[in-house]
Amino acid sequence: MRHLLTAACAAAILAVPMVSMAQEASGGGSGPVRSASDRLRNANAEQVERNWARATPEEKEVTTSHSITAHGRAMRYKATAGTLTIRDDAGMPTASLFYVAYTLDGQPVGRRPVTYLYNGGPGSPTVWLHMGAFGPVRVLTDDPVVERPAPFNVGPNDMTLLDKTDLVFIDMVGAGYSRPLAETPGSTFWGVDQDADAFTRAIMRYTTKFNRWSSPKYVLGESYGTLRTGAVAHQLESRGMSLNGVILLSSIMNYGVRQPGYAQNFITLLPTYAATAWYHNKVPNRPATVEAHVQRARDFAMGPYAAALAKGHMISDAERAQIARQMSELIGVSPTFIDNANLRVELSPFRKELLRDRRETIGRLDTRYLGMDADAVGGEPEEDPSSSAITGAYFGVFNDYIANTLNFRTDMDYRQSARGLPGFNWNWSHRPPVGGMQTTPNTAVDLATTMRRNPHLKVLALNGYYDAATPFFSTEFDLAQMMLEPRLRQNLEFTYYEGGHMMYTSRKALEELHVDLAKFYDETQNGGVR
Repeated sequence: MRHLLTAACAAAILAVPMVSMAQEASGGGSGPVRSASDRLRNANAEQVERNWARATPEEKEVTTSHSITAHGRAMRYKATAGTLTIRDDAGMPTASLFYVAYTLDGQPVGRRPVTYLYNGGPGSPTVWLHMGAFGPVRVLTDDPVVERPAPFNVGPNDMTLLDKTDLVFIDMVGAGYSRPLAETPGSTFWGVDQDADAFTRAIMRYTTKFNRWSSPKYVLGESYGTLRTGAVAHQLESRGMSLNGVILLSSIMNYGVRQPGYAQNFITLLPTYAATAWYHNKVPNRPATVEAHVQRARDFAMGPYAAALAKGHMISDAERAQIARQMSELIGVSPTFIDNANLRVELSPFRKELLRDRRETIGRLDTRYLGMDADAVGGEPEEDPSSSAITGAYFGVFNDYIANTLNFRTDMDYRQSARGLPGFNWNWSHRPPVGGMQTTPNTAVDLATTMRRNPHLKVLALNGYYDAATPFFSTEFDLAQMMLEPRLRQNLEFTYYEGGHMMYTSRKALEELHVDLAKFYDETQNGGVR
């Protein structure tokens, strides 16, 4: 036993220099030797972590004071640029949504209307409605021409809606400054129902945070934002928030009619083709007004044209030739072109063909805009001139405005779109409140259900005659399929403007928009009490 203890003590003594040598080799600490590359890699990781531009769960807001003269009076208002954190049902933060809110000074919050606004895409931030239509500062567009680069033509918007309602512009997750949080992937929010849920939570969060539950409440969506609105209105109603009004600007609520093999999309595009041909003076015996020509096209589309398309290849040669001639007189392209298209004129070939003799193309979002391709031979335009004409001005103005006027500073980029991001593969399936799962969405079903539950809810559809992206006749069709009872149909109203998808780029249309919207707010903000 004694010999064993002596051996153990000797081993311990011999080990001391070895430990000491190891400590010296590692710089006096414990652990393995770190190479220079390891140290550099770790230092870079720490630096990247410190400088990572990302959203945080903490809500941020910056408020500034401003004034504007609009609608014949001076108005003082607050602008708040900030973020809203939305959480899942367990309370975990999942996304940070960027917003800009405008609130008029000196107004009782509980009686002052508030409107939540968003654009579409899906994938777009809400820069278009914000800087082109209803905010207090506007890119000063009018004629359908390419906007100049900086210095931009921007100034106070004397047609702002701020005289009638406070305004909250919200960006979808992945666009603008809105981002998913932590380990939540963006794909969590990129689908019809997922996206509507995110906006519903953001609206309810703003309403609670800023004490707006007693305010008359509205949602205003543009383009895909109208499809979102049908689902959001229903989700809000189901979660205890009844709206006073829904505003649909350039609507597409039913994607099902666009499936191959269905004639409806050709029928609903035809009046827009007719309006476009009227505008570009390609119509024989041109009526004095676009409204008169459009009505002729409506009657033809719902009557002889719909009947002819329903027959498919069983149509007689004589009827086919007659329909082609009638269409040609309405939409300004030759009967031969129409016949070669089997009476089914797709949008892109029409945009190339209408002004081919001038070597010009026309826009999709707004068919008044003109484009130039490399040649006049191709079957489709190279781009949409109505989009490229204004995009640079809108985003240039916004980036300057948000940082230097509203004082909102961040290292994140203001994303022009969520499209192209990793995982952006939009889930188009939708579960409506009645019926089975839809593989292509139609949220007019959701809106109809909401109107039946809340019979005080009013809906206003705003339409541009030269919008080929979401044709006005398609909106009429979609909403006519809501199958509302007669007493509810009076809650549905349509207005029309000589403009395109973003009809507010026209000064005249913007003035008319304000007149119609002011009337709508006056009639609805008392919750149905007249």
